[in-house]
Amino acid sequence: MEILTGNELTSGGTVYLDANGAWVEDLQAARLFSKDEIAERDAALAATKATGRIISLEIEEVTQEGGQIVPKRLRERIRAAGPTAPLTLNGQAYDRQHLGDDGHVSI
Repeated sequence: MEILTGNELTSGGTVYLDANGAWVEDLQAARLFSKDEIAERDAALAATKATGRIISLEIEEVTQEGGQIVPKRLRERIRAAGPTAPLTLNGQAYDRQHLGDDGHVSI
């Protein structure tokens, strides 16, 4: 199985394509593409590239373990879990920007 992932243009946050064609932050909401759905996956990839809203698009191989989506690559597991260091400056904690209500970024 595969998913589509990328980075939100304005914040750089990791996002995943869901079954409704929206980009979401939750890996568990990602649309799973079977090996028989290559044409659908590639169409979604091409449509996303045309918008310029999501960058660094990648096709990631995943498995399902206990009903959970688990990326095969360590790099993607780290991206899904969020930053490996706290986002702080002079002791002030910061959260990254998130997707808007419509699942898209403004440019």
